[in-house]
Amino acid sequence: MKGKIKYDFSGYVTRNDVRCDDGVIIRKDAFSHQSGSRVPLVWAHNHKDPEYVIGFVDLENRDDGVYGYGSLNSTPKGKLSRQLLTHGDLDSMSIHANKLSKKGSNILHGTIREVSLVLSGANPGAKIEYLSFEHGGFVEDFYDLDEVDEIILHSADTVDYEENDEEDAPDDQDVEENDEPNQDNNEEEDMANRTVKEIYDDMTEEQQAAVAAIVDAVLEDDEGLEDEEDIPDEEFEEEENMKHNVFEVENDQDTLIHDAIGEMISMARENNVSSLRKQFIEHAGEYGINNIEILFPDARSLTDTPEFIKREDAWVSTVMQGTKHSPFSRIKTNYANITADEARARGYVKKNKKVEEVIEVLNRDTSPQTIYKKQKLDRDDIIDITDFDVVAWLKGEMRMMLDEEIARAILIGDGRNPSSQDKIKEDKIIPIANDDDMFAIKVPVDFTGATTDDEKANKIIRTIIKARKDYRGSGEPIFFTTEELLTDLLLLEDKMGRAIYNDVNALATKLRVSRIVTVPVMEGYQRTDKTTNKKWDVMGVIVNLKDYTVGSDKGGSISMFEDFDIDFNQEKYLIETRISGMLTKPFSAMVIEKEASGSTPTPTPTP
Repeated sequence: MKGKIKYDFSGYVTRNDVRCDDGVIIRKDAFSHQSGSRVPLVWAHNHKDPEYVIGFVDLENRDDGVYGYGSLNSTPKGKLSRQLLTHGDLDSMSIHANKLSKKGSNILHGTIREVSLVLSGANPGAKIEYLSFEHGGFVEDFYDLDEVDEIILHSADTVDYEENDEEDAPDDQDVEENDEPNQDNNEEEDMANRTVKEIYDDMTEEQQAAVAAIVDAVLEDDEGLEDEEDIPDEEFEEEENMKHNVFEVENDQDTLIHDAIGEMISMARENNVSSLRKQFIEHAGEYGINNIEILFPDARSLTDTPEFIKREDAWVSTVMQGTKHSPFSRIKTNYANITADEARARGYVKKNKKVEEVIEVLNRDTSPQTIYKKQKLDRDDIIDITDFDVVAWLKGEMRMMLDEEIARAILIGDGRNPSSQDKIKEDKIIPIANDDDMFAIKVPVDFTGATTDDEKANKIIRTIIKARKDYRGSGEPIFFTTEELLTDLLLLEDKMGRAIYNDVNALATKLRVSRIVTVPVMEGYQRTDKTTNKKWDVMGVIVNLKDYTVGSDKGGSISMFEDFDIDFNQEKYLIETRISGMLTKPFSAMVIEKEASGSTPTPTPTP
């Protein structure tokens, strides 16, 4: 094996820190001790027939995974595999490993026994990257083979996977001639007779720290032996041996870790100590590690940026994208009401006087208001936060909350007291739920005689369908409602106990709306009648938002501003818009409501 090796292909046999199809995550350097080792190349993890050994793979540990350089043999299956790779039929590799140290689903350490060519790998990153017979060949300086005569898989345990190269296997004649024990055998025997403490004392500080981390990963519950990863190895050996990136857990009686843990488990049981970690910390001095908790890894964030605790906001985009937009902010509408009897055409009787038609002309207009959101950050904090872009994160929150406030004002108003200086004026952005009856039809639901939830839900559906005749809006509208009301309607059952509406789409078809959208801010919203001062609980709004116009002059669209306060060393941010909005088509919305409990009309004060 002198000289350089010409490999047939190369690629990652496994990638770090990605979840495999079997649920495990291989962590960085889990197989670092095998960098420079050679393992068999097998077809689809078939270990029963030597014909399925199709070559070998030389392993190289990298920061992002384990890289493999593969060489195919000249067996029929090796030649067939070369043809499949050349034709592009295969591009995936998979490993078979055991002697694992696990923490939950994380693989911290293990031994790769073989690499397989597979149709589909469990690890998403285990892909073949280069083919020598496709790209003209490549020679890797992966090993300095001028100095190394052969590559040996060295293990103290009995392994089911052995090197298949005949030149690496000793002859029977060599074995017979070498009956005398050599120095290597003596050294191995001495190593086998060493105590746990002697082995531990010979470790470097880095190796001792690794031992401490592995011990910490084992048995962390109160019983010390109840976690799934602590099930005795014999039970794992009885399980079916799956082939796609499966890891076998073996009981390694000859390793330091097993003996040390076994000794501590026995001591924990004798001393009635409930936690293995507590037992290890109490006896850490005996193993040369004090304050072992310092070695525990720091907590890691599961997300790149803090997640917002917010209301469900899918409805916001529906409102913002559904409204009609005008390039000017002062909106005016003119209408001629020809629904009165006086506007009707008349029959003429000879000698009678003809009466002129009377047309009532109506108009209304609205002007814009500025809506804004302001934030600030200390510049020191911006510099110190290095894990993510805090400025971009903050600007995203500002835009999200501004959009929600505008959408709320369009549907039901901002809900603030009219005397509040932060109030979005309802004559600037006229909320649909509180608009004049000329534009938003009020549909009260009478629950008289309805005692059960099903009876009330049926009354709501019947009332909406009957009121649809008065709707004059564009096309099929959307039903904006609360999650509570939608749930009550979907729970309707027939006399046989079967659901009447199998899904939301079936209910929307029944109500003659294009879809149903739930609005969290509508929960508990009450409308006050401007004439009688009676309060009504708004249960939903039916509208096609094409009939609602949002106006903004040039420069009044949503804009972001930022400024630096040199006196206080602060970055300040402002997002604002200046808009108006209102329904521009009569009878284009329906407000479904019920009389609020305990509501009594109060007289309107006279000016």
